[in-house]
Amino acid sequence: MGMCFLEMFRVKQNCFCFSLILSHNFIEVLIILCCAVLAGGVAGVCVDLILFPLDTVKTRLQSPQGFRKAGGFRGIYAGVPSTAIGSFPNAAVFFITYENVKSMLHHGSASYLAPATHMVAASLAEVVACLIRVPSEVVKQRAQVSPSSSTLQILSRTLYHEGIQGLYRGYKSTVLREDLWSWKQGHVVDSWQSAVCGAFAGGFAAAVTTPLDVAKTRIMLAKAGSSNASGNVLAVLGSIWRTQGLLGLFAGVVPRMAGISLGGFIFLGTYEKTRQLLL
Repeated sequence: MGMCFLEMFRVKQNCFCFSLILSHNFIEVLIILCCAVLAGGVAGVCVDLILFPLDTVKTRLQSPQGFRKAGGFRGIYAGVPSTAIGSFPNAAVFFITYENVKSMLHHGSASYLAPATHMVAASLAEVVACLIRVPSEVVKQRAQVSPSSSTLQILSRTLYHEGIQGLYRGYKSTVLREDLWSWKQGHVVDSWQSAVCGAFAGGFAAAVTTPLDVAKTRIMLAKAGSSNASGNVLAVLGSIWRTQGLLGLFAGVVPRMAGISLGGFIFLGTYEKTRQLLL
């Protein structure tokens, strides 16, 4: 859920950066940019933690054992330590990669190539950021469907049985899902009015990409050695379609749409307040 709000912050950050460079010295710009990144990180963490119950419900609805067997409404914050630890560094790695790639691609390029530059930079940033995000997501989702086990127990069990590669189960499906988000996010979020529009657009995009999210969940939760554990997204989608049909492909669509739509408002308010306190 967090990456769509990172994109929201990124386009907002870019808008005031250029004018600052024209009117301030380098040190002042650097301080303001650091505050912006910190505010974006804090806002992202707040969104992830406040809306974590919705994410848990979504994961349990998408799990192969079904909502009740996965825990129902018990232990709704199971796995939250993994999200709390991974959220901020994930945001930092994304922004650092995005800005560096964009600077390299933008140098000497024509203005009409700006959208392509954004998409390439954002996609590469997602690939790098997912190196942090995916292990956090794997541990979080496995804890969400096993509320009786602690986050540390889930991590230890995964490393013992599957090694480090077990923490990167679902990497390809996660990158694919997040890259689609990157291409959809391209508008500046600078007011509550635009946040409303963004909430509707985000909700629609969340619905469209739900099958990929379901496939990611099934891959991450699959037992080692099973067919889903191979990480073949198309094979997993095909299996879900054959056994559960359209309802299976769109499992958890309501909490997913609600979480992403509400998250936009929480992100914007937290970001603005944090930036004001820092500056």
